[in-house]
Amino acid sequence: MNFRATPHHPALILDDVRGARKMLDGVARVTALEGSRHLTELVGAPVHLKCENLQRTGSFKLRGAYVRISGLTPVERAAGVVAASAGNHAQGVALASSLLGVRSTVFMPVGAPLPKVAATREYGAEVRLHGQVVDETLAAAQRYAEETGAVFIHPFDHPDIIAGQGTVGLEILEQCPEVRTIVLGIGGGGFAAGVAVAVKALRPDIRIVGVQAEGAACYPPSLAVGYPVSLDAPATMADGIKVGRPGDVPFALVEELVDEVRTVTEDELSSALLLCLERAKLVVEPAGASPVAALLSDPKAFRGPVVAVLSGGNVDPLLMQRILRHGLSAAGRYLSLRLRLTDRPGALAALLATLTVADANVLDISHVRTDPRLGLTEAEVDLYLETKGPRHCADVEETLRAEGYRVMG
Repeated sequence: MNFRATPHHPALILDDVRGARKMLDGVARVTALEGSRHLTELVGAPVHLKCENLQRTGSFKLRGAYVRISGLTPVERAAGVVAASAGNHAQGVALASSLLGVRSTVFMPVGAPLPKVAATREYGAEVRLHGQVVDETLAAAQRYAEETGAVFIHPFDHPDIIAGQGTVGLEILEQCPEVRTIVLGIGGGGFAAGVAVAVKALRPDIRIVGVQAEGAACYPPSLAVGYPVSLDAPATMADGIKVGRPGDVPFALVEELVDEVRTVTEDELSSALLLCLERAKLVVEPAGASPVAALLSDPKAFRGPVVAVLSGGNVDPLLMQRILRHGLSAAGRYLSLRLRLTDRPGALAALLATLTVADANVLDISHVRTDPRLGLTEAEVDLYLETKGPRHCADVEETLRAEGYRVMG
């Protein structure tokens, strides 16, 4: 694809996004737009979820990768392509290459989740594990490109990638023409830039809000100074938006066309992922849940109707288990207590009976009777309980105190 536009000519960029959509016809799914009653009540206006987590390969990345590889010359295709990714871009490049009959090599970090590595191989790529962090993996992929002549497929810093990702914006406008605000996650910026150029060209009144993880928020400082700056050590469980520096190509577009960039905490990401699973019945990775996290953190800040883009659903089951545990804790669904009680036969059974009446589920319990801090007739119990939320936590503590138990914290 010949990307002709500049940041100051969004109408030309729209032509490229429309061209990308023609390329993707029959390749990328038009993903569903689902309403969220819970978020609608919270925001006070209709909220819809754009389910790119249900896209082929589990994320929007297939769109940009396919458009980019489609635009290669026959000579470039013959040389093959190479990419570096911890997961979503890897799978997008692997499938796009297979569909187009191009040989692909994908470098992934040594610690990449095994399901993502297996999926990338199954989509047809040769996977090479290198480096502990994505920056090291990226450098290895670029060296491979220089040595072999393979074309390096950048995850976000290329016009064709941006045009492909922008097709999500066209779908949103068709599926929800009354939309007033679009909220989506930002890593390097290719996705946000693509959606913004498509949407703003057709509907400049729509507000576009980008969301970054607090520990990997490279856009706020970059926007403040007017050029991309690097973070020393980005840290977040949302690996899909864990990028240390904005891309040069998308940065100019984000700076001009994205109305606001917000940040969310790890607790907010966990709570959002839990909400997607419990209320929407959707498996979403932390990066994909970032728009929902923004809505939860400040629901009255968004003018509706709102479309929140769930950008991906590729989450390792072990990570999902930890995130859900963290999300339940952040939502007040776990309660940790230490109690003092009289050390006599039946005392522990009586305590458990009280907890049963309070409808608290005991997940773990530790009964200490020999600590020198305890009196001769005292015992100490550490409890880890599952509850129904913050109000239930308070009710459980009140019930225990009413029964005469000394709650230490």
